[in-house]
Amino acid sequence: MPEQQTRSRPAAPRTPAGRHRVTAALTAAAPALGAYAAVRAVGLLVLHLWASAAGKDAVHLLGGRWDSVWYQRIAEHGYGYTATLPDGSLHPDLAFFPLLPALERALAELTPLTVRDAGLLVAWTAGLLAAWGMYAVGARLHGRRTGVLLAALWGVYPTAFVQSMAYTETLFTALAAWALYAVLRDRWIVAGALCVAAGLTRPSAAALVAALGVSAVAVLVREYRTAGGDGLLRRNRRMLAGVCVAPLGWLGHVVFVAVRESSPFAYFEVQAQWGNSIDGGRALAAFVVGLPLPAALGLCAALGLLAWLVFLCVRQRQPLPVLVYGLAIVVVSLIGSGYFGSRPRLMMPAFPLLLPPAVALAGPRTAVRAAVTVTVLALGSAAYGAWTLLGSGPP
Repeated sequence: MPEQQTRSRPAAPRTPAGRHRVTAALTAAAPALGAYAAVRAVGLLVLHLWASAAGKDAVHLLGGRWDSVWYQRIAEHGYGYTATLPDGSLHPDLAFFPLLPALERALAELTPLTVRDAGLLVAWTAGLLAAWGMYAVGARLHGRRTGVLLAALWGVYPTAFVQSMAYTETLFTALAAWALYAVLRDRWIVAGALCVAAGLTRPSAAALVAALGVSAVAVLVREYRTAGGDGLLRRNRRMLAGVCVAPLGWLGHVVFVAVRESSPFAYFEVQAQWGNSIDGGRALAAFVVGLPLPAALGLCAALGLLAWLVFLCVRQRQPLPVLVYGLAIVVVSLIGSGYFGSRPRLMMPAFPLLLPPAVALAGPRTAVRAAVTVTVLALGSAAYGAWTLLGSGPP
């Protein structure tokens, strides 16, 4: 009798090997990766055609100008270069974080690629990883269709052309998306490690650190209210470890600059030399006031749309780490005194802002509307990207 009972039981499911889990996850994310790759391919095709008509090299436009050149110089020669502008102001390369140039140098040494081409490969690969991470976040919160559309909408963002440049936006967004996904799955050590890497990529990693910190505080407060303080820290030791590790990447670069320049505030002094400091939004207000009336009204309309997206994110009741991260990226991008034209690019990693429209387009009866919307946005983004890259100013 016991033998019959044993035989009648269903076999316990076996835990798949790690690579099988990755393969299954990649297969599930394939539609999102395909959609993202398709819209970015449209952008690259339009840029190639437009650049060819203008007698310019599209690859050079993507990998050989503006910030890309600074990263490549660091990859080839290390830190220590300072540019002197015609007005006498100084721009030290210490303002740039080290992870992208480190990856560029490693790829250039291990492969036949040039440093420029290595930077493009990192950016394009990181773009796919970012799309995968966004899909994972969107699918976990609202289903697979939302995850696919979230990745696609990020690929048609107005300044999505930067995702195809040898810049840090795709690398940072990939790390941020997967860090948030790790938090949603209570894998705080993984989230903290990814946050360290993000902190070696861009200063906006402070938003990601804030997201982890605020979420951890909320967990501790909630558990304290329900279960008291006995064993509270012990039960949450992995979460606390992840939060403590999270800022080390950003702090590491700040300390490196401080030691190199023999000043505890050297990093902030370097940023000030580049015109990047926190002014609470005064520079933004002055920029708007100084515009001609039609342009000022258009910019105010864009800022109103941004505020509406923020409101929708709050009303959507996004999980706290996702919400805090998105809002913090927006705030950091708006309260600085830097070059205004870069602000849309600086906000691009705030992909949670795209969750409300992704959910709206993911309904069972909105497939045609979603396809038309993404197609129109892809063409508009491609045209704007080519026009910007063929211009004289940095994005």
